[in-house]
Amino acid sequence: MKNSIKKFSLACTTMLLLAQGSQAQVMADSNAAFVPNGKLWGYAFGDLSYKGATDDANRGGSNQYTKVPLNENQFQFRRVYLGYDYNISKNFSAEFLFAAEDNFTSGVLGQGTGDVLANNKFAPYVKLANIRWKNIYKNADLVVGQSATPTFAKNGSGMASEEVWGYRSIERTITDIRRTTSFDMGIALQGKFDSKGNYGYVVMVANGTGAKTENDNFKSFYGDIWGKFADKKIIVDLYQDYTRLNWGQYINGYKSALPSPNGTYYHERAMTKLFVAYQTKPLTVGVEFFMNTLLGDVNVTGKDGNTYYRTTKAMGLSVFAKAQVKKDKLNAFVRFDNYDPTGNLSNIAGEQNTKSYTATTSQYDPTTKEMFVTYGLDFTPIKNVHVMPNIWMNTYNSGLDATASNTFGTKYSTMNSGVTAMKGTDVLYRLTFYYVFGK
Repeated sequence: MKNSIKKFSLACTTMLLLAQGSQAQVMADSNAAFVPNGKLWGYAFGDLSYKGATDDANRGGSNQYTKVPLNENQFQFRRVYLGYDYNISKNFSAEFLFAAEDNFTSGVLGQGTGDVLANNKFAPYVKLANIRWKNIYKNADLVVGQSATPTFAKNGSGMASEEVWGYRSIERTITDIRRTTSFDMGIALQGKFDSKGNYGYVVMVANGTGAKTENDNFKSFYGDIWGKFADKKIIVDLYQDYTRLNWGQYINGYKSALPSPNGTYYHERAMTKLFVAYQTKPLTVGVEFFMNTLLGDVNVTGKDGNTYYRTTKAMGLSVFAKAQVKKDKLNAFVRFDNYDPTGNLSNIAGEQNTKSYTATTSQYDPTTKEMFVTYGLDFTPIKNVHVMPNIWMNTYNSGLDATASNTFGTKYSTMNSGVTAMKGTDVLYRLTFYYVFGK
């Protein structure tokens, strides 16, 4: 009996000493001096491409293959990233990113567009440069500087449509194609409503000019809320932005709808976007829908010689799916976009006084509808190296019937050269390569 008591006492003493030692180690670790550290990372993607069909009307504005000649083939980088992430302290970190992208020939071989110098060589620019104050309050970070906007913010939520789509190396998301600002200079608050990270939000105020310096007194406002459901397999993301471009600006010769001979110009854009996805390892399906209201974005020249500004609405729907064919080796993907910027266009063209019209924002030219399709395979010989044979196809069609006349006898085709009954399609056959380092 005495031996049992001694053994029990010895065991308790040993456990107590171990517990005290563990606690002391934890306290020592927590009080240990933080060592600043950083990580260099980057990625690049490009293609061997061949243009098998082209839109003779060269529609598409800033789309990456507009005006590329038929039968042109090329090796071309479309993006090169070089970034550095640095942990300053436990509560502060910095992000820096150089980018060179969107360099593609346009109409003439060797004549580059995008981020190029006068000699057509790649010209990197500062895309991201910001500092993050972690846990400024519970479950929230404050980001100051040039950072990703809420619809693209990779804040650990995994909610951004670009993250879920996962194939930026193939094509931008539907709102990114329209050049919705993916990064901006300002201040952002990124937070989570719960400790498990199932629900969160991002709000941001910024210049609205991306990497360019501020050029007016207005700011862009961004907001985003997201949630994960069904054991995080279903994700829902709701986004809103607002940008005031011109407000109360007097325009000589501008005639408003009011009787006054001149007036002030009001110009703004406001986008609402909903993204829903079902995401698992073997299969992911996503749907993204947006509506963008563009107040005063269409410049109308009247038969009376005056200038008018009219409002249009643009809508877009993107549906994509990607599936695992062979684990860690082969995936397949497919995507379809339908883009319709023609809201209110028939009313604009049908006005008795309308002589011609042009869009202020080229990415939202209301004349042309677009349908985009891409599909292909993603072969991964080793981690972070991808070889992706794919087809890229964009079809253009007019928003108005070129043969029709409005009730006042003005033919649509005489008002805008972009109004044509002809369909056109850009088709690219590509072998895309994509590699990542440092991540």
